[in-house]
Amino acid sequence: MTEPYFEETDPDEEREYRARYERRQRMRRERQRRMRRRRLIQRILFFAVFGVVVILIGTAVKSGRKAKEEESASQDQAVEAIEQPDWLQIEKIKESIEEEDLRKSETEEAESEEELTAYCFDETEETTVIDSADVISTHAILVDESADTIIASKSARERILPASMTKVLTVLVAAENIPEEKLDDTFTMTLEITDYAYVNDCSSVGFLDGEKVSVRDLFYGTAMHSGGDAALGLAIYVAGSQEAFVEMMNQKLVELGIADSTHFTNCVGLYDEAHYSTVYDMAVIMKAAVENDLCREVMSKHIYTTKPTEEHPDGIEISNWFLRKIEDKDTGGEVLCAKTGYIVQSKNCAVSYETFADGTPYICVTAGSTSGWRCIYDHVEIYNRYVPGSSE
Repeated sequence: MTEPYFEETDPDEEREYRARYERRQRMRRERQRRMRRRRLIQRILFFAVFGVVVILIGTAVKSGRKAKEEESASQDQAVEAIEQPDWLQIEKIKESIEEEDLRKSETEEAESEEELTAYCFDETEETTVIDSADVISTHAILVDESADTIIASKSARERILPASMTKVLTVLVAAENIPEEKLDDTFTMTLEITDYAYVNDCSSVGFLDGEKVSVRDLFYGTAMHSGGDAALGLAIYVAGSQEAFVEMMNQKLVELGIADSTHFTNCVGLYDEAHYSTVYDMAVIMKAAVENDLCREVMSKHIYTTKPTEEHPDGIEISNWFLRKIEDKDTGGEVLCAKTGYIVQSKNCAVSYETFADGTPYICVTAGSTSGWRCIYDHVEIYNRYVPGSSE
């Protein structure tokens, strides 16, 4: 580096100037040295980090390659296992699965048969035909309810129009869906309900539009007086509409195992081509009903008075006409429960439940009789003539 030119000056000033110049030079060299050191440190750090990254990447690649090799080896083993299976072990597993499926299937079938058997009446060698000239009904059946056997029958599986015998199932489905603590709840009758009963010429308890009726009274009104107003009230109380309730009724028929031969379109028993049953199926329904405490109670009552309301301060007295008329007839036992039915298309029909003198319970169903009284006489004749041990 060329030194600067100095004019002749005072020696002291020159020495001071040179001293400052040298200090600046030293400071400049020191800064340059520090910068070189900083750049060196930065390069060292860069290469150190780069080296660590390279090492990590290399390790990861190596690990991935190893894992892939292990996976490939595992797959090769699996393929080899598939290509060379242990047929004996596979056959044992297959047999074990088949045996377990068979056991489950047999158990389910047994449970299903057990459920259906409880509501199935079988013919025996003693089963006879109801051929008495004193039985006017075109269809009839007598079953031993405890033994689930058919004692006697007449066109028992032919289709009939059940009319108000339908209400046996109406009461049963309602009873199964209303807890006992709800029986004293009130239901407000509507104009829709009273008009339905009037327009369709249904039997009616006599409840009025706006009348607050207890749920219990709806049960008795349906079972005893065959009230269309009470039956429709029950249906709406349980399901919100008659249509929804009828779906529940038909589902119950499935549970009872008779959905192939019985189907209902209303809860009252009005005529409809798609509303049908058989006397055999009605016996099944009656069996299920008498096993329900509430159903048995309301179908066995002879006389009942509904709770007082504003519209009926003294209540409404209703009765089970069939029970009242047959109670003084000799049937060899006691008729405990009954439900009648009538529409023009079906004529008179009835289902009754009797306990014979020896304690044996029987169910009798008839259809196609010429009058209500004739229907009663048919039941009396069937009980007396066909119950084993009865006086013929």
